[in-house]
Amino acid sequence: MPSLAQHQSNSYTKLLLIGDSKSGKTGSLVSLVPRYNLRILDFDNLLDILKGLIIKNCPDRLDSVEFRTIRDSYKAGPTGAVIAGRPTAWITALKMLDNWKYDDVDFGKPAEWGPDTILVIDSLSRLCDAAYDFHESIIPRGKSGDFDGRAVYGNAQDDVEMVLAMLTSSSFATNLIVIAHGTYMDLPTGAKKIFPQGVGQKLSPKIPQYFPSVVYYRNDNGKRSIQLESDNMVNLANPRPDAFSEKTLPIETGLATFFEALRDVPTSQKVPPKPTSLTLKRITS
Repeated sequence: MPSLAQHQSNSYTKLLLIGDSKSGKTGSLVSLVPRYNLRILDFDNLLDILKGLIIKNCPDRLDSVEFRTIRDSYKAGPTGAVIAGRPTAWITALKMLDNWKYDDVDFGKPAEWGPDTILVIDSLSRLCDAAYDFHESIIPRGKSGDFDGRAVYGNAQDDVEMVLAMLTSSSFATNLIVIAHGTYMDLPTGAKKIFPQGVGQKLSPKIPQYFPSVVYYRNDNGKRSIQLESDNMVNLANPRPDAFSEKTLPIETGLATFFEALRDVPTSQKVPPKPTSLTLKRITS
């Protein structure tokens, strides 16, 4: 029977980042680049800021970041923009999460990447959109083209939740960062809380349940920081509250500090080996 000394948290961090749009979530990944390989499943196509910060701060590590941009293509239709053909982003994402292989790139199974690598989902919001678009395309329709929208939402929510369960499970032996936009929701008590944006409102409160670490990105009068402690607006999780003397971390170095604090448990844990060089390559599906 395993003891807590062998718990997966000794080797791997599973972190949920929540914040408003343009609060610095993607750019803050730069502090992790010197020590970890980053492999980004990119749905937002907004990695420009991260590239610029890596070139400025650690240009020798630019090749340690591998990413694949996955977006469904859109075209103009008689009633507005529509997906061109059948949506493929959701299925492509699932294939990448099983085996990171495309064209001449083959990094094997993400579940086996180990402690020196971080899988980044950027962002959960657009991943949810991809799930919804896929399920809308396969839902049975009536003669008039009508479909049950509740079934689409329900199926997409179930699929996204199962993916989160897989990524945060002990069998997924890789560090994980999921970037999520915050959404403000009214509770039955009349209070208002911030939750990660999901597929509809039913999924949002469930998402943090899967993560041992949850932080919130603040922007107070132009000063951006990473909030570690819960307040009346957002519930957060920090496995090592004793490791931090402050309630917030600077956005420029905060993620590296957070990962270092968790990786120092236990003290006998070996420091991850120096990451090997990977290839920065943009492929759009």
